Amino acid sequence: MATSSLKINRRSANITEGKSRAPNRSMYYAMGYEQGDFVKPMVGVANGHSTITPCNSGLQKLADAAVAGIEEAGGNAQIFGTPTISDGMSMGTEGMKYSLVSREVISDCIETCVGGQWMDGVLVVGGCDKNMPGGMMGMLRANVPAIYVYGGTILPGSFQGKDLNIVSVFEAVGQNAAGNLSDSDLLEIEKRAVPGTGSCGGMYTANTMSSAFEALGMSLPYSSTMANPHDETQNSAKAAAKVLIEAIKKDLKPRDIVTKKAIENAVTVIMATGGSTNAVLHFLAIAHAAGVEWTIDDFERMRQKVPVICDLKPSGQFLAVDLHRAGGIPQVMKMLLNAGLIHGDCMTITGKTVAENLADVPDEPRADQQVIRPMNNPMYAQGHLAILKGNLSPEGCVAKITGLKNPVITGPARVFDDEQSALKSILDGNIKPGDVMVLRYLGPKGGPGMPEMLAPTSALIGAGLGQSVGLITDGRFSGATWGMVVGHVAPEAAVGGNIALIHEGDSITIDAHQLLLQLNVPDEIIAQRRAAWKAPAPRYTRGVQAKFAHNASSASKGAVLDLF
Repeated sequence: MATSSLKINRRSANITEGKSRAPNRSMYYAMGYEQGDFVKPMVGVANGHSTITPCNSGLQKLADAAVAGIEEAGGNAQIFGTPTISDGMSMGTEGMKYSLVSREVISDCIETCVGGQWMDGVLVVGGCDKNMPGGMMGMLRANVPAIYVYGGTILPGSFQGKDLNIVSVFEAVGQNAAGNLSDSDLLEIEKRAVPGTGSCGGMYTANTMSSAFEALGMSLPYSSTMANPHDETQNSAKAAAKVLIEAIKKDLKPRDIVTKKAIENAVTVIMATGGSTNAVLHFLAIAHAAGVEWTIDDFERMRQKVPVICDLKPSGQFLAVDLHRAGGIPQVMKMLLNAGLIHGDCMTITGKTVAENLADVPDEPRADQQVIRPMNNPMYAQGHLAILKGNLSPEGCVAKITGLKNPVITGPARVFDDEQSALKSILDGNIKPGDVMVLRYLGPKGGPGMPEMLAPTSALIGAGLGQSVGLITDGRFSGATWGMVVGHVAPEAAVGGNIALIHEGDSITIDAHQLLLQLNVPDEIIAQRRAAWKAPAPRYTRGVQAKFAHNASSASKGAVLDLF
């Protein structure tokens, strides 16, 4: 709708209302503003740049490009920072418990700055895993016109003629422990796996969420699979800034775009591309921030009708850069649209519908690529993120079933109350085919912070046990995880979920065909164990971890902190 720049500018309207606003204007003059600037929209740039991690160390050039685009389009750019935690660097340490916490901190930062400075719009630039949902949740809470700019994926490393990525290192550790890889080759893989800036290269959590945001309508077409070192990321960031100014003029807000149908589009793309288990947790939280009714059972509903049509790591062959060359998310979405699996009438931040954005995209992928399969020849006929239930997880849990010959196992429980002892047991050769590992007290409250279990799951793969050993946890998995693994078990051990009552040697069944996670112990025995169980003392009693543990909802509700 047509509107004047003064009307669209909430902050400017406040600071131009007579002489009483002169002190407010003085603060802006101190930063170089001129009188004419006060009728321009004030646009936040939430910049996740840092030198903590390669995922974010290449973001400044995108933030700079966004600022240029905002100013060229007639806005005032206001830059503020958001923090990040690198999952890949903190994995297997106490620091990993801060990863999910950072999702909430990032969303709080964006909501606080946009609200406190009364901004007219916000462009979020992020890279590492929790930058993505944290940024989206903050945008939805603030609910001013907003757009997400993904920092881009990393290029592959190389060793002995093979492409490498961060998971190559974790799996190499398991191969080395099993005696199948030399120390010198392990060192070379470690050195070469991450060759520069960008987020981890497979369809892991960052690339899963960026792809989902494009499908959601909150990012520009093609932007989710670009490589950070390439110039097109800067061009896309600048274009995104100009699109945001138009959205501000039209008063097109995130909650106008992020509807239930739009979330269905995003989840459909997650399934079609073989995305991360973390997407379940994060989209429960995103839906909550958007005020959209969405439950863990909706993921299973979507899974059953969406095929996996992309051959992407961790369980497939290719990386996000390969998907980009093959046509990117628009090519995937056009195929899904033609198959009647996504809603073409959903509005996007471009001001066009999904169908309008895809109008010029070919109906079929190019014949000279192998990343995107035809709809009549999918990798799997149904999606890969199965929601299991049973007496071990009555609220639901998440199994990633791609890459498995038979996603069914019944075996004796090998019980661990922390990640480190579980990893040591794998590396020492104490875990045998047929075992079901149980890693517990690692949920949102118990961890606290629901850490990821990439180190033990990768060690299982490296040791050749990925198909023959089950692993269940109330913690999370990296987007890079695959194998006979089940995460997000809820209720978690720390609140007395049945996972806390498992004894060493108990029989456990994981059956993705029947959507079942079952402790094969009589109900009366479980009741006796529950009567004897006592909740452990909290691991943190002050600070951000204590606040997270106190407020976090169940994983089945997204582990959000404001479910009051």
